[in-house]
Amino acid sequence: MDRRTFLQLTAALAADAHALAAAGMPARKLGRTDLTVSRITVGGYHFLAGGEEEAIRIVHRAIDLGINFFDCAHKYRGGRSDEVYGKALAGGLRRRVLLMSKAERRDRAGAMRQLEETLRRMRTDYLDLWQCHEVSTQDEVDRILAPGGALEAFAEAKKQGKARYIGFTGHRDPAVHERLLEAFDGWDTVQHPVNLIDPHYLSFTRRVLPRVRERGLGAIGMKSNAMGSITRNGVARIAECLRFAWSQPIDTLVSGVETVGQLEENVAACKAFQPMSEAEISELLQRTRRGRHGPEIERYKKRRGSAASSHGDGEPA
Repeated sequence: MDRRTFLQLTAALAADAHALAAAGMPARKLGRTDLTVSRITVGGYHFLAGGEEEAIRIVHRAIDLGINFFDCAHKYRGGRSDEVYGKALAGGLRRRVLLMSKAERRDRAGAMRQLEETLRRMRTDYLDLWQCHEVSTQDEVDRILAPGGALEAFAEAKKQGKARYIGFTGHRDPAVHERLLEAFDGWDTVQHPVNLIDPHYLSFTRRVLPRVRERGLGAIGMKSNAMGSITRNGVARIAECLRFAWSQPIDTLVSGVETVGQLEENVAACKAFQPMSEAEISELLQRTRRGRHGPEIERYKKRRGSAASSHGDGEPA
């Protein structure tokens, strides 16, 4: 399918609300877990931009459209994102979805406390996936792996059944992901950026994703639009961003939306999706290599020679 045909199909689906809901939602098994997840995952940070009522509408419409995987993190919106899920999934809807959340504390006690707070806010007894959030530096890895570190909390939560599966996320430095993968073979998932400028600088797609797939772990993509910077800087259009990301060997893509309309456009793109050919990918990457890339656009990435500290900005990871 060429780009023009993809755009036409996407537009046609987005224009017809009934057809959009009726079209099947692509899904994949999440690595070696027993979870089958929609190819698009609703992000839990951006959906509160328009207020609580709009966020709840986004969750309900996503379920209507076939999305079954929902992302969040303990620190998103100071805990309000967790609480919105608790409200939106009341009345039995929790049983129809898979919930993912994350904890950013690097010590066992702190991580367990954040897990308990998330469960209470979300009004659930367990998470389908709990991830160590936004690991950015080697110093953080040291603390996670040390005696009394967060890794102990993740292993214990899985043993207790409070988290069915565990993983980690980050977007600053692929070397951090590489070390976490080598240090512990009990991870079930890994989440990292997958976008059409990532291959040109400190690439997670080239360095981390192949290792994730080799180990049979669940591959969760994020930042397909580099938090809006790719389209905002005229590097590429959103349809290209989404199609490129889904053409990579990921199981699902976390997509942040602020309105029901944006959600429907992204779902339409997912349901109309056909993989890019190798020639299309090569042509696209040649074009984006000539343009702006690196931390100038992916501002969350480590700058070469920069101090090894987490940016800690509270943004989605």
